[in-house]
Amino acid sequence: MERTITTIQEHARELNLTGLAGSVDLLLEEARKSEPSYSDFALTLLETEISCRRKAHLERRRKAANLPLLHDLDHYDSGVQNGISQVQLRQLRQLLWLDQNYNLILIGPSGTGKSYLAGGLCHEALKLGYHALFRTMDELIQTIRFKDVTTAAAREYKRLVHAHLLVIDDIMMFPIEKSVAVGLFQLINQLHEQTSFIITTNKNPKEWAEMLGDEVLATALLDRLLYKCEVIKLTGKSYRLEHRTTIFEQQQPAEGGATRKKSNYRFKKS
Repeated sequence: MERTITTIQEHARELNLTGLAGSVDLLLEEARKSEPSYSDFALTLLETEISCRRKAHLERRRKAANLPLLHDLDHYDSGVQNGISQVQLRQLRQLLWLDQNYNLILIGPSGTGKSYLAGGLCHEALKLGYHALFRTMDELIQTIRFKDVTTAAAREYKRLVHAHLLVIDDIMMFPIEKSVAVGLFQLINQLHEQTSFIITTNKNPKEWAEMLGDEVLATALLDRLLYKCEVIKLTGKSYRLEHRTTIFEQQQPAEGGATRKKSNYRFKKS
């Protein structure tokens, strides 16, 4: 029996059915117990391969999207941050706005969940088959600066212009040099009404002119982003500060008044 399974796995790999190859032994064991019809078993084999391919394809697109972490919106607590309700979050997760080429601008202080929400919506789009990308402003600046210089930057720029959804994280956090500001406008202008943007920022749009060093350019940029756009202002305490961890050992009173260490963590002596 083991030899037969090994042969099936070898044939499956030769046919590039890697999902089936990795699952056939478990599928056969389940079939021995449930005794499905030949047609049902064949269907199970095909569905297993399709499921494995979809998962692998999603993981490849997730890596290409460059999501910093797997942000699961099922765990997003809208009650912690003010500015978005559970009803609004459900509407955003339906992605109807993405089909209509609407943009989202998430404004708020550091730690209020802007990047988490943006990353979660990007992941939702990936799961539904959209070409979605997550880029920090610094990464975008490097691409714009070197797209006509290096092959890698040129390929990255091409990926950007073919995206269905482009997340730009922490836009306008720092002043931007004029040539990059012009390049940013050209990118957004090229994708206007073709691609949806999610912008996260801690700067009010009125402050963008200062960061760009050009009021006319800032007005033109905002004109395109705000044309079809939902602006969401997130407020509240910083989640990172409220849930920060410490490297110092916590001490607990032991019997007799002595202290008892909770962990074996030690600082290394220099």
